[in-house]
Amino acid sequence: MTVFSLEGRTALVVGVANDQSIAWGCARALHAQGAKLAITYLNEKAEKHVRPLAEALGAELILPLDVARPGQLEAVFAAITAHWGRLDTLLHSIAFCPREDLHGRVVDCSAEGFGQAMDISVHSFLRMIRLAEPLMARGGTCMTVSFQGSGKVVEHYNIMGPVKAALESVVRYAAAELGPKGISVHALSPGPLRTRAASGIAEFDELLDAAAERAPTHMLATIEDVGAYAAFLASAEAANVTGGVHAIDGGYGIVG
Repeated sequence: MTVFSLEGRTALVVGVANDQSIAWGCARALHAQGAKLAITYLNEKAEKHVRPLAEALGAELILPLDVARPGQLEAVFAAITAHWGRLDTLLHSIAFCPREDLHGRVVDCSAEGFGQAMDISVHSFLRMIRLAEPLMARGGTCMTVSFQGSGKVVEHYNIMGPVKAALESVVRYAAAELGPKGISVHALSPGPLRTRAASGIAEFDELLDAAAERAPTHMLATIEDVGAYAAFLASAEAANVTGGVHAIDGGYGIVG
């Protein structure tokens, strides 16, 4: 029995890099519930990895998107407007920080590195929401991906902790502003899990082992876990849920 359905709904998924990406887990789950997909890839180098995945899900739009390149984000939404004329779900799963700033102390982070991390990891979500808003005339769901380093000091997560804290604050304010229009805004917060992006964090394997040991379930979250939660939040049944940071971590975050 299907508890909820996304049949006939449309979804933009940003952040698929390979079949280990959180965004890929979300795309698969949205598709499984019946959503029509638009999937983006970062650049030509990434396209060869992303396009076959997107095609396997029958994505109706497969588009380039580097949010740091002027005009690309607007082009994506122009294509969605021309193809569907509306958008029901937005999934934002991108983050970036220059390596030297990511691996250094927070107090030593350069202004340039901090600005770039905030622009790509946080402000790009705001820009996407702003472009999605007129396409969500009948309501919709906007989601991003955070991490518990936003509220607690996680060794080696460094400047991305404050960046994710800003992202979570953006979720709350956007949810308050868009709630009257029936648009919900969420942050998905899995515990440590294996993705290509996470591999850039120093000593991440040790963090994964410690998380599995500490979590009440003794299991790490998977991209399928995150996808299942995202699909529910995109459904009509979750229309009265908004503004939250949703922990998907086997209980890791509750353990002192």
